[in-house]
Amino acid sequence: MIKQLFTTFVAGLALTGSAQLYAADLTDVNEIVKQANLAAYYQGEDGRSEARMLIEDSQGRKQQRQFTILRRDYEDGGDQQFLVAFSRPADVRDTVFLVEKHAGTDDDRWLYLPGLDLVKRISAGDKRTSFVGSNYFYEDVSGRNPEEDTHQLIETTEAFYVLDNAPKDPNSVEFARYRVWIDKVNMLPMKIEYSDVSDKLYRRVEVLETETVQGIPTVTKSRVSDLVSGASTTMEFRFIRYDLGMDSSVFTERSLRNPPRQWLKRPE
Repeated sequence: MIKQLFTTFVAGLALTGSAQLYAADLTDVNEIVKQANLAAYYQGEDGRSEARMLIEDSQGRKQQRQFTILRRDYEDGGDQQFLVAFSRPADVRDTVFLVEKHAGTDDDRWLYLPGLDLVKRISAGDKRTSFVGSNYFYEDVSGRNPEEDTHQLIETTEAFYVLDNAPKDPNSVEFARYRVWIDKVNMLPMKIEYSDVSDKLYRRVEVLETETVQGIPTVTKSRVSDLVSGASTTMEFRFIRYDLGMDSSVFTERSLRNPPRQWLKRPE
């Protein structure tokens, strides 16, 4: 509750344009990365949202996905739990994705495929592969560990902190570097562009819409674009709620086959 009240207070200052809050730009790149990570993935103590995903391939053909995301934090900036349960269309209904996110080591990820009644463990090497046929990666859902990259503040504009980031282990990922634009007001990463080893830009992640929910700046619409093929995936988030009081029993392997219906149903 104290955390939520503090977040509400800070958001209120932002809305009134407090000069004290923005008296000086941040210059420590590690502090910028820390605040951006918290703003993007650690809102409230826990949270839920319903997502609608529109996948469009290079030929203009479209597919839709609908699912609910549940998330619980152990601590700010630390370990987290995620559960993603699909409801539409029929070919992915009851598919469930479970993540135990670890701040200091590789995450544990599982995918339940109802058609096969199979629980599949997703290896660390697969975290940057397509999430259920979309242009999002598994890693996009739960977030990339900032400790896996080196960070450099290359520009501070009126609206953004602009950072260049490179993987510490280049063999573990498909990109050579990525550039991120972080909103100076709410600290949300608003755009990320990935370049390959030949420095060719090939992938873009961008925030299209945000709203303040329970005093917390929140992404409500985003898009990932494959700049080589022309394919893209747009995701909209609705019925967002924070601080619901979920406990760790919601995020167990048992929930893969028996999802927690009480938390998946839409709040009144």
